[in-house]
Amino acid sequence: MEISGDLKLGLQRIRLVVFDVDGVLTDGQLFYSDEGETLKAFHVRDGVALKLLPDMGVDVAIVSAKDSSMLACRMAELGVHHYYPGTKDKRKSVEALARNLSLAPEEVAFVGDDMVDLHAMAWCGVGLAPLDAYEYVRDRADVVVPVNGGHGVARYVADLILQAQGKFEQAYKTASLPHFERDR
Repeated sequence: MEISGDLKLGLQRIRLVVFDVDGVLTDGQLFYSDEGETLKAFHVRDGVALKLLPDMGVDVAIVSAKDSSMLACRMAELGVHHYYPGTKDKRKSVEALARNLSLAPEEVAFVGDDMVDLHAMAWCGVGLAPLDAYEYVRDRADVVVPVNGGHGVARYVADLILQAQGKFEQAYKTASLPHFERDR
């Protein structure tokens, strides 16, 4: 993938990537039983991205309007330290996290797919959306990732950032080592 111009400069500055969940890390479908939400499917490639970015010096955060035990379990398994479930104001959460990490807006990227994500995307230096994001959101994203939600969006985003920062080859050498799969 070829990255040039302003986008490359923007991606080179990124020190934190914030991901929405439903419609980004999942395909957006919600499965319910009589007991409530019962299933979410996550793509394994996104798990690699959520581990790889911090290993390469780029923090990750998850900000989701929903809260579920499945999501909490997956984030713990991947060692995601910045996890904000049940968030009603994503921009406020992203701003607070950036402030705590001493990051400027241009050092933060946000990946979202629907209207509730727009204010956070607009605040961040780079806004990204999956291919199947709501059209209004896609039109306002800096990058439309050519992957549908739940099918490796985070991996594609990680690859873009790592390429722009000149860390791509080093990242995948690291990912191929046995210790990469360690407990986080």
